[in-house]
Amino acid sequence: MQSQSEKARVFQQLHAREGAFIIPNPWDIGSARLLALLGFEALASTSAGFAFSRGQLDGGIGREQMMAHLTELAAATELPLSADLENGFGEAPETVSETIRLAAATGIVGGSIEDASGHRADPIYTLELAAERVRAAVEAVRGLDFPFTLTARAENYLVGRPDLKDTIKRLQAYQEAGADVLYAPGLKSKEEIAAVVSSLDKPVNVVMGLQGVQLGLQELAAIGVKRISVGGSLARAALGAFLRAAEEMREHGTFTYGEAAVSTGRISEMLQAASKL
Repeated sequence: MQSQSEKARVFQQLHAREGAFIIPNPWDIGSARLLALLGFEALASTSAGFAFSRGQLDGGIGREQMMAHLTELAAATELPLSADLENGFGEAPETVSETIRLAAATGIVGGSIEDASGHRADPIYTLELAAERVRAAVEAVRGLDFPFTLTARAENYLVGRPDLKDTIKRLQAYQEAGADVLYAPGLKSKEEIAAVVSSLDKPVNVVMGLQGVQLGLQELAAIGVKRISVGGSLARAALGAFLRAAEEMREHGTFTYGEAAVSTGRISEMLQAASKL
């Protein structure tokens, strides 16, 4: 069994090697183990996927419950796990620092901090405060006894502010503050992704599986993207199949959805194999 430090070094190496890698987002122990069995090299948590599995809105999970979830997820496989730490569960830089320290104790080897405030009237922190929060996270990371990979996220596009210039300015500030990976979810085109990558000196994460731009692994690697996540889209795909099945039963009284469902035998075999990894 690999130690947390060993997993952390493996995760760092994924960011240092040539090309891009996919880091899918499980939402529970079962989905994490299946993804590991399919051959992925690292995993990332999804705040939205986990919240939906608990019958809550994204952002509705408190820090204590999230830490318990990350502890389970990190222990579910031998793969490095990076965590969606939302906005650090509080505005103050000191709160962000404490969140990093608590998260590091769960067994994860990396995590992201976003600049979304959660306030409808003013959804993005000022650049000065956002950068200070990243610096606080970096300081906490440097106090750990293993190489934690810190990702800083610029959330403009997800809150209805598709300002590429400001997004790049923010990511550059977070890079300067010491973040290891930069991330702007919701970019609308290949050209916008390329502009972000070319403006930064550190690895860039992009998210696929959202509506809109759809680029493959090789095309994103050619642009210079290093890491590709899928956010809550795997959880939403599962929920989409669930809702279609439920609506068929409710509206038509039929059960044809079962023809497309994976067999109990296959899942059982995969989970048995996963338990031996």
